Amino acid sequence: MSHLFLRTLREDPAGAEVASHKLLIRAGYIRPQAAGIFAWLPLGLRVKAKIERVVREEMAAAGAQEVHFPALMPREAYEASGRWDEYGDLLFRLQDRKGGDYLLAPTHEEAFTLLVKDLYSSYKDLPLTIYQIQDKYRDEARPRAGLLRGREFTMKDAYSFDANDAGLEASYQAQRDAYERIFQRLGLEYVIVQADAGAMGGSRSEEFLHPTPVGEDSFVRSDGGYAANVEAFTTVVPEALPIDGLPEPVVFDSPDTPTIETLVAHANATLEGEYAAAHTLKNVVLALTHLDGTRELVVVGLPGDRDVDAKRVEVAFAPAEVEPATAEDFAKHPLLVKGYIGPWSPEGPVLGEESATGIRYVLDPRVVDGTSWITGANIDQKHVHSLVAGRDFTADAFVEVATVREGDPAPDGSGPVSIARGMEIGHVFQLGRKYAEALGLKVLDENGKLVTVTMGSYGIGVTRILAIIAELNNDDRGLIWPGSVAPFDVHVVATGRDAAAFELAAKLSADLEASGLEVVYDDRPKVSPGVKFGDAELVGVPQILIVGRGAAEGQVELWDRRTGERETVAVADAVARLTSR
Repeated sequence: MSHLFLRTLREDPAGAEVASHKLLIRAGYIRPQAAGIFAWLPLGLRVKAKIERVVREEMAAAGAQEVHFPALMPREAYEASGRWDEYGDLLFRLQDRKGGDYLLAPTHEEAFTLLVKDLYSSYKDLPLTIYQIQDKYRDEARPRAGLLRGREFTMKDAYSFDANDAGLEASYQAQRDAYERIFQRLGLEYVIVQADAGAMGGSRSEEFLHPTPVGEDSFVRSDGGYAANVEAFTTVVPEALPIDGLPEPVVFDSPDTPTIETLVAHANATLEGEYAAAHTLKNVVLALTHLDGTRELVVVGLPGDRDVDAKRVEVAFAPAEVEPATAEDFAKHPLLVKGYIGPWSPEGPVLGEESATGIRYVLDPRVVDGTSWITGANIDQKHVHSLVAGRDFTADAFVEVATVREGDPAPDGSGPVSIARGMEIGHVFQLGRKYAEALGLKVLDENGKLVTVTMGSYGIGVTRILAIIAELNNDDRGLIWPGSVAPFDVHVVATGRDAAAFELAAKLSADLEASGLEVVYDDRPKVSPGVKFGDAELVGVPQILIVGRGAAEGQVELWDRRTGERETVAVADAVARLTSR
């Protein structure tokens, strides 16, 4: 340690919120360079390499071969796939001195596709799975939690290439199984959930989520085995109800009731019957900014006891950017009466439009034909009751944007769902032919006919996994790495001023290394035992060997950071005891 490039910190770094962020900086594994960007120091690189080794071993076992692409990629391929625009502000874009457009790749589907197109031309070359472990770049608006959400991060991305869909199924399953083995070897709990493919495209999509309170993803699961992230959750649509004989809509005065809460209170005070938020139809105005820069308003109708979920909205209207409508938007559309918006008005729809406001109207799937609602009448200070879906108003489309709640029924009939927080650690996609078609990847089949190759994509967040392992394995004194990824197997600490203790510690370190263990030896001669022990606890090597005042009597101390147990053993037994653990 007298030569190790390491400086530990006693205080938590400013702005660090989660344990992994604090401890990885304090213990000298990483150093911040800018928001969401970190330098890797020797200890951090050792842990990262251990995780990558597990990944490489399981990729090889699954039949995948390693390649490596540059992070700096030209615009053309991403433009051909449509993702130069689809990724929006997440892309780091730049130009070379000649004005050529480039990007720092957030992912490499295009590069892999073009490489295979360049080299392979026959179905006999397939199936093929290739992968890389490479740094990725995304211009996150709010990088947070250290390595858990950064702007530069290391990812393993694998891609399978098959001549037909049956081959894709087999390749997908092989990678899915490999992921389970990787996470099991790393000691990470995971839940496999149905997911939205997002900008990646494709059909089947599953996420491996690690359940954790600091996770930024919400997912749902039922006791019957259903699991999905909230973006991919689909509503169980109620049966339509009969419309015949239902009362006609009635407009009523509702002064100062622009919110669902005030509307319910007013309805219970002035109308017959008892009403709750679920009897009202909430109408939320959103502004969509499309890829071509055009701005469109859309009104979303949903039961008043539900809110709009930001992530579900993002998925529902992708690739457009979504935000709440502004005061300027309302000023440009005078038929939008804020606080009193609805899908119907006494004057009927706008000429040439089905919507009473002239704006595209979409509905939550729970608003089925025959349901009756209280909602805005598109007149200031007035609402309408007995407004019936399918008779008095219809939707331009149905969208899944409402919040998911505990107890909502799972779409597969497996019972009510519960909601938990999780962090994505892996994602597998059946991309199908999206990228192969866009980039012209075809091979000759057994009949000599050109067919488009079908692809899968499989990603694991290496640096995020490192942070999660740190998040799971620490105490109030520092990190406690599991043996499979610890930077060293044993931390030898020499204490006191007796040269004999340092000589014995050096010999034990050499003997441990000769037995196949990786050792860090704290040989610093003028550092107090308290500082050395504090550093050992902070750095988090799971086994500590203390050579101190007992060395003269032929005794040393073994300290297991994982259990907290400390015991005195004979010098002659120390190496054997440590190698057997």
